[in-house]
Amino acid sequence: MAFAGKYQLETQANYEEFLEAIGLQTAKTEHKVVTEVVQDGDNFTWTQSIPGWSWTTSFTLDQACEMESMKGVKFTGTAKINDGKLSLKFPEYFFTAEIVNDKLEMTCVTPGENSVTFKRVSGRI
Repeated sequence: MAFAGKYQLETQANYEEFLEAIGLQTAKTEHKVVTEVVQDGDNFTWTQSIPGWSWTTSFTLDQACEMESMKGVKFTGTAKINDGKLSLKFPEYFFTAEIVNDKLEMTCVTPGENSVTFKRVSGRI
């Protein structure tokens, strides 16, 4: 599945609840997040940005990679693609992404009894 491209936020659900669940309330923004995915075979660089802030992580599919979460927590994770869906477990949530009708659909699910599911849909720009 080709993820490469630049995408701008179109819709999102449970954004504020998600930020609260992972302890990142200060990251709340009204700006439309831009996500850029650079893909070279199994190697990815994933960047999310708004004016004045950006977060980038790089990884190789099916290999343990050192990464950093949006909260600055360093961890080792292994990204996988199954049925066209990219998945990766972050310390604070489980992340999936897929291309649906040429849009990038990302979902983050926090663990536990009071789990929050955050969904973001972004269109190509």
